[in-house]
Amino acid sequence: MEQFIVKGEVQLNGNVKINGAKNATLPLMAATLLSSGISVLHGVPNLRDIVMMQDIMTLLGAKISHEGNDTLVIDTTGVSKAEIPEHLMREMRASVFLMGPLLGRFRKVRLSYPGGCAIGPRPIDLHIKALERIGALVCDKFGYIQAEATELTGGEIYLDFPSVGATENAMMAAAVAEGVTIIRNAAREPEVLDLECFLNKMGAKILGAGSDTIRVTGVKRLNPAEHTVIPDRIEAGTFILAGAITGGDVIVENVIPEHLSAVTDKLREVGVKIINGVNSIRVRAGGFRGVDIKTLPYPGFPTDLQAPLLAMLTLAKGTSIITETIFENRFKHVDELSRMGAKIKVEGRTAIIRGVSKLTGATVAVHDLRAGAAMVLAALAAEGTSEIENVFHIDRGYESLETRLQSLGGDIVRVY
Repeated sequence: MEQFIVKGEVQLNGNVKINGAKNATLPLMAATLLSSGISVLHGVPNLRDIVMMQDIMTLLGAKISHEGNDTLVIDTTGVSKAEIPEHLMREMRASVFLMGPLLGRFRKVRLSYPGGCAIGPRPIDLHIKALERIGALVCDKFGYIQAEATELTGGEIYLDFPSVGATENAMMAAAVAEGVTIIRNAAREPEVLDLECFLNKMGAKILGAGSDTIRVTGVKRLNPAEHTVIPDRIEAGTFILAGAITGGDVIVENVIPEHLSAVTDKLREVGVKIINGVNSIRVRAGGFRGVDIKTLPYPGFPTDLQAPLLAMLTLAKGTSIITETIFENRFKHVDELSRMGAKIKVEGRTAIIRGVSKLTGATVAVHDLRAGAAMVLAALAAEGTSEIENVFHIDRGYESLETRLQSLGGDIVRVY
């Protein structure tokens, strides 16, 4: 089992370039299935989840190749299947993104319930209800979901919660439905807007992504397209927090600063110096104080940065309170941080963090992707050496994390 060995108390300094967003790339890859032909995606990160999506799409009949370090060429001409093997579905939550495009192209899809990080229940009932509103007949039996439609027709979709996945699945299926579909209480995340941009390049007629109401006018067919993925705001936020927790001076490049406003505003509130450039953010940190934070759908504070921020706040002066409103089981990193000397009490969906003067190195385990980032950040700041186990979780969302931290001066190595 691979581990990270981290020697702490080293300030991070220098420049780091952010990769394309994993959470944008996966639905973009799925969207290519709506057409027959060759689409090209630039800025694709080299991550375990991306490889898993490639494996699933290849089994469906797609031919996928790489050009250079970050370009994916996807030929969907030979795609003829609309059933996803159960063992692959269980490997990755994002496989559910294939539901909308396969239904849109073949008018049928069969898949099992998806897997992924164990951070609490993430039901796909919103995905199902959205597709039913545009004509899909959905049957749930023996652990499988089967959706069929003689024809897809535009309709009114209201999401009880602004789910990113349900919004994107509805957009993809509605893009080739007959008539107009209105999606209300839609997710506003930048990744949704990036999907709209790509679908419109394919010939779709979609307006409103980035707001809470999206209008999709269906077209007869979509064509392959070429697109560059937006930068990963969660990866960017992680490196910003790494600079802050180590008291360093880090310039994070290839970012869209407005995508991180909720994060940088909070960091300014705790005393971290943040300087926004046109496509960069500089973080210069000294001491910082406690703060109260509630995770919310975009443009609120992102749940995916809750764990890394909590790691930083263990060293803040005073008390911090973090309320997790998105996932009910996203404090698994608390026990591991406590092994390093953190003082944290969890009550339901709220964590109360009393800042300590220092953390100490320990052997800790990673339970999910973002908790893994939190462990790395804590280890970078801690006194002594830490061993971080189960780093395969981290590889799902961060490309060569240890190498990039080394380039900033971090003392971190991967051992096998």
